[in-house]
Amino acid sequence: MLTDRQRMILNVIIDDYIRSAEPIGSRSISKRSDVSFSPATIRNEMADLEELGFLEQPHTSAGRIPSIKGYRYYVDHLVRLSQVNEQDRQMLRSFFTEKVSQMEQIIQHAAMILSNLTNYTSIVLGPETMANSLKHFQLIPISDDTAVAIIVTNTGHVENRTISIPEDMSMEEMQQAVNILNSKLIGVPISRLKSKLYTEVGQELGRYADQCERLLGILDEAIVDDDEHRVFLSGTTNMLTQPEFKDVDKVKTVLDLLDETPTIKQMFSTLPSGIQVRIGTENTHEAINNCSLITATYSAQGKQLGTIGILGPTRMDYGKVISLLDLLSKDMAKLLARWYK
Repeated sequence: MLTDRQRMILNVIIDDYIRSAEPIGSRSISKRSDVSFSPATIRNEMADLEELGFLEQPHTSAGRIPSIKGYRYYVDHLVRLSQVNEQDRQMLRSFFTEKVSQMEQIIQHAAMILSNLTNYTSIVLGPETMANSLKHFQLIPISDDTAVAIIVTNTGHVENRTISIPEDMSMEEMQQAVNILNSKLIGVPISRLKSKLYTEVGQELGRYADQCERLLGILDEAIVDDDEHRVFLSGTTNMLTQPEFKDVDKVKTVLDLLDETPTIKQMFSTLPSGIQVRIGTENTHEAINNCSLITATYSAQGKQLGTIGILGPTRMDYGKVISLLDLLSKDMAKLLARWYK
């Protein structure tokens, strides 16, 4: 579709624009040591690239900037994946040497390091609820009418919730219900706990407890929904440092989106496995139509556990971000595999 010369000029324009955030003119391209074409030849090629839809010309400048189509061609055909330097590699892997007891610690640390290395916003979606299962359920009395319900998952996550015990219900009855729950539901995915509670546990409770429905209601209250803890963000204000987002209203729409956990989960759930790059209006949510979102899934034992994403301007350093995400997703998969043996 494009000649070798057009490909080279497009590549140079995008590389320079990523670094400078300023429209690129033919004269600045001709001064490069790796370009042997005259400014007139470059201008003609730039005009053709604009006509083909790969470049745009801002009204206030004689230079050109890449279009969404230009960025897409660049990502698909021209981008050079950068070698992750040793300093970044060490920082990326620093938390692997730490003793972590919970998966959340790993994911939060990964999100923080990614945002620091890229100066963009990192979004990490923790393991799918189907991958998290019940390891242990415990009820600890703290007064005559109050107890703390504790849920421990196979990933090491611990969740607790204070619940009220009716005056006419003994702690022995509650403990009997807890014992039945553990015998029936250990190993059941967290996302299916509540439905299994009313079937398998309910049937068993009906044989022993006169207050079956009330006990089930209390256990239902004690089971915390795992979904709300899956999204981890870091560097949300990094958007403010990008020249494209000097418009406060534009930034606000992005920040508002990042506060909507269900929306982020839905947005990520539509992404295929592997590394995916969505540029500008390729994103399904209007709030990030001026951004690029690069994601990478991570898996262990054949299970897709979650997704790592970097959100930034369309003028993103694609080569660096793709390389970092590829490295981190593979390393996270190795580290998290111990929970999914």
